[in-house]
Amino acid sequence: MSRRRSLGPKKKIALLVSAAAVAGAGAFAMASTSNASQDEQNANTLSAGDSTVCAGLATAFGNNEKFIEGQKTNPDAQSAARIANREAVLAQIKVQQQASGCVVGESAQDSQATQPSQAASAPAASAPAASAPAASAPAGNTGNAGNGGGAASGQQVCNGSTVTLSGEGGAPAASSNQFPAGTKLKVTNLDNNKSTTVEVTSVSGSCALLNNAAFELVREPGKFLIRRALIEKVG
Repeated sequence: MSRRRSLGPKKKIALLVSAAAVAGAGAFAMASTSNASQDEQNANTLSAGDSTVCAGLATAFGNNEKFIEGQKTNPDAQSAARIANREAVLAQIKVQQQASGCVVGESAQDSQATQPSQAASAPAASAPAASAPAASAPAGNTGNAGNGGGAASGQQVCNGSTVTLSGEGGAPAASSNQFPAGTKLKVTNLDNNKSTTVEVTSVSGSCALLNNAAFELVREPGKFLIRRALIEKVG
């Protein structure tokens, strides 16, 4: 008859300690690999100050955030629908930020997102600072606030404002916090001399904010922000 060997208490403890040590070493190696991968990803992520693309996306994100904040501060009957729409836009901008290697969710309003390539080389006078939306304009109104709404046809408006995209789809159109729906604006990108005339269809947190289709008509390849823009009220 064969006899089965049994391990003594000391040997059992030794085996358990060895197994725990091996498992711990494996977990440490996995954690180290994960942390290294995360560090490498963070090192390759660009902020608004590193890339014109990221600057434009951050500006679009900030403008939409500001619009949502205004709707929550001064709500009306349509605020819930507007907020839901802009939250969907924010989600789409995050997708674009990730695809472009930018910090996801980075936010900047108007021209606060600097573009290093232009900031380093352009004279101060050639890059007009963005004008903030009129403080007296509640975001829930129809867009008659400020001096822009009373401007004559053919007059330059939104002086000094940058232009970016809202992230919204549809036919070429614009949104504004100074002009009512139905107003026609001509937007010219002075960096490539491309122009488009669009109709204001909704309210936003900027003097003039173009939707995706309108922005494509005047944009420079790879850029999501127009720093030198001429905006005219034409109807």
